[in-house]
Amino acid sequence: MNAANKILVIDDDDVVGAIISSAASAMGLECGIAKEPSQFPTLLTPDIALILLDLMMPEMDGIEVLRLLGQQKCKARIVLLSGLDKRVLETAERLAKALGLSVVGYLQKPFQLPELHQILTTHSLPRTVTPKEEPAALAISDDEIRAAVKRNEFVLYYQPQVNLTNGAIMGLEALSRWVHPGLGIVPPDSFIPRIEELGLMDEFCWNCVDRGLAEVREIAAPDGRPLRLALNISVTSLHDLNFPDTFTSLARKHNFPAENIAVEITESGLMEFAHALDVLTRLRMRNFQLSIDDFGTGYSMMGQLRNVPAIELKIDKGFVMNMHSSNSDRIMVEKIIEMGHELQMEVIAEGVENEEQFTQLRRLGCDAVQGFLFARPLPPDQLTKWLENHRTQSGFLFQTQVRHA
Repeated sequence: MNAANKILVIDDDDVVGAIISSAASAMGLECGIAKEPSQFPTLLTPDIALILLDLMMPEMDGIEVLRLLGQQKCKARIVLLSGLDKRVLETAERLAKALGLSVVGYLQKPFQLPELHQILTTHSLPRTVTPKEEPAALAISDDEIRAAVKRNEFVLYYQPQVNLTNGAIMGLEALSRWVHPGLGIVPPDSFIPRIEELGLMDEFCWNCVDRGLAEVREIAAPDGRPLRLALNISVTSLHDLNFPDTFTSLARKHNFPAENIAVEITESGLMEFAHALDVLTRLRMRNFQLSIDDFGTGYSMMGQLRNVPAIELKIDKGFVMNMHSSNSDRIMVEKIIEMGHELQMEVIAEGVENEEQFTQLRRLGCDAVQGFLFARPLPPDQLTKWLENHRTQSGFLFQTQVRHA
């Protein structure tokens, strides 16, 4: 028996403990059993690969145990056991992840032996952990950022948005990158907050808008249609009452129809500019499209959605990425789609990475998707090549979906 192949059961039910121990022994696994949570600290050794934890115990419940495991920075995989409904298990899993723990599955009582065998087969081997240092924060000075904005060292990458009905490209979302002279391509999380803190967002924003309109004006969809351009706009920029006039001037400069431009604003930001609804209304009056980004993560939800004249909702990728395994996330996605359609809005799902997510979103009636399943954000030259090949690359996926619809 490999001493490293150890599992630990934390459950006050003697029968459950005996069943799991017997199954583990038959597979050559060493199994420890803590009938009371107070016993588990002495049994929790570094070579434990898997913990099966009951949530409902009289002396100390499983949530308290998770908290203690988090404090100990436990690296073992965890399977949650409970007779409670799946939604409670999913909530416990979210808590565990917030505590830095790894929940790899559930076993709802009474569970079947094949389910237990599958769990033990898949997750009982010890992890091979490669020490990994956290990436150091980029040492970028305020003066560097000021100079970069002045010299306009920022470029745009574009991620396609794909119609779920027929696979047509409905638009592109522009995402900024910094071409740093010494560090290479720097992602937006490393500079956007700093630009905002330094009060440079307006200059940065208009530089990005000007570049995006110029570049996308020269790019067409595979069927020759002009593409819609989605631009993320900071809430602080929308405090400027001249924002619609400046945007209109830039659109005219590049001969870019306003109806093909989507201004994306985050849902959480809606709370911050209730006083600037006149800016949003004037944008819509001039045929600019309004899109609410990261929907479902903010605090405004229905209240501000009712007030903002948006034509599009974008489902946050956090819900999309887990919808195939989390019933709660799937329901959230379904209800956002239903609500968006009831309000005569199109709904786009972000973060689509696999065919299973794609299939579920199509079945739920989502209008469009973007994500790594189709393309990562691409610079203009690579985007042009991707668009040329899109029909061939995605045709099989859409044909397969149609046959199974």
